[in-house]
Amino acid sequence: MRPDLQPVIVGAGPAGIRAAETLVRHGLKPVVIDEAPRWGGQIYRQPPAQFQRTRQTLYGLDAKAAAAVLDTMTTLLPHIRYRNDTLVWNAEGGQLDLLHQGQTSTQPYSHLILCTGATDRVLPFPGWTTPGVFTLGGAQVALKYQGCAIGSRVVFVGTGPLLYLIAYQYAKAGAKVGAVLDTATLRDQIAALPDLLAAPGLLARGMYYVTWLRAHGVPLHGGIQALGTVGDGRVDAMRWRDSLGEHEVACDAIGFGHALRSETQLADILGCRFEFNVQQRAWLPVHDDSGRASVPGVYLAGDGAGIMGAQAAEWAGERAALALLADTGQASAPALRTRANKLERALGRTQRFRGGLERAFPFPPTWAKQASDSLVVCRCEGVTAGDLRASVAATGTTDINRLKALTRVGMGRCQGRMCGVAACEILAQCSGQPLQAVGRLRGQAPVKPIPFAMTCATSPSKPEAST
Repeated sequence: MRPDLQPVIVGAGPAGIRAAETLVRHGLKPVVIDEAPRWGGQIYRQPPAQFQRTRQTLYGLDAKAAAAVLDTMTTLLPHIRYRNDTLVWNAEGGQLDLLHQGQTSTQPYSHLILCTGATDRVLPFPGWTTPGVFTLGGAQVALKYQGCAIGSRVVFVGTGPLLYLIAYQYAKAGAKVGAVLDTATLRDQIAALPDLLAAPGLLARGMYYVTWLRAHGVPLHGGIQALGTVGDGRVDAMRWRDSLGEHEVACDAIGFGHALRSETQLADILGCRFEFNVQQRAWLPVHDDSGRASVPGVYLAGDGAGIMGAQAAEWAGERAALALLADTGQASAPALRTRANKLERALGRTQRFRGGLERAFPFPPTWAKQASDSLVVCRCEGVTAGDLRASVAATGTTDINRLKALTRVGMGRCQGRMCGVAACEILAQCSGQPLQAVGRLRGQAPVKPIPFAMTCATSPSKPEAST
């Protein structure tokens, strides 16, 4: 390996692990930085090592795929530098700023593969800040990592395939699922079938989850509007409206989310060029078919570059690593081309399927218009939809970063990661602009909260395992 070559991979989910595997296969020793205590990402999140639960119990129908990814990483540990439980909170000047167990350090890199994954796309509803309300991702973390449910009777609200997957996982684990409330309609899903057939295996799996839930008595309702929680200081029920009127279902916990959104802050800080993706209603970092970003030496893979799913993340991670190898002369481009072409074709088919999912589970088009002025949008700063509308009316602002300066929306602990989607939707609606015209919240360090009482460290953090 060239002495000046230090590839670094951020993220140890399916994309990061396959990227590391590809680099190791060609003689490189990458650094893999993982925010979690153990590798696997969100989709294959592992519980603490002392927990005794089988992979079949943890991952269900994904157990075989999970085992393939997790076991691959186990074999890679002697051949990489794995820095677990480590947050990358900034990137500049050819190095990453890290936080591990309260200590800061830096990690230089010559080439960087970003596999930063995704998080919940949050659209607030009345009562969403009530104790007992979790995002879908939070509900899944509780089940996979901690082995517990978020409540004794849970209602899942929102849209997207994750809604049904997590409801299935909860019911399969023995939790009582009071209902699944989907803003999408059966008509949406039927219209999307031609594109969904691009990946018949994934379509069959989604249909299985729905069929299983119905067969086990879980009420499934489509075309709903979430009206809010019921209860005094806690969740006692969930109210919603559909074409038949208003309804209420008793529960003591709610999991909600409207599909996923890409984690793009590091790509933004690095100066990568972004473009608006109409299909995903989001600004995403631009990359070519190989995963190369607009910044030389930076590569993008997995859901952090656009929501594509776990299998596509594996393919994209390998493809980005092949591009890095070709760019650095570690392997001849012709020798890599056959495999690269195969990966790109597979990713192309997944892109068509992804388009089908967006049609099957569309973004609720009237959400911003229906959001009441009293609805809390930014819980960190206590900013309501009415505050945003009043600021737009008083100042005429049409840019989300200007609105942030005027109202403090997105200035709290989450840095806009949770409230940014909703704030942009409301700004677009009340200013009469298309969503892409309001821009995006600019990424800035730290990308996630870090403690004030940090200490400096010059040595790398100790990995979970290196043998």
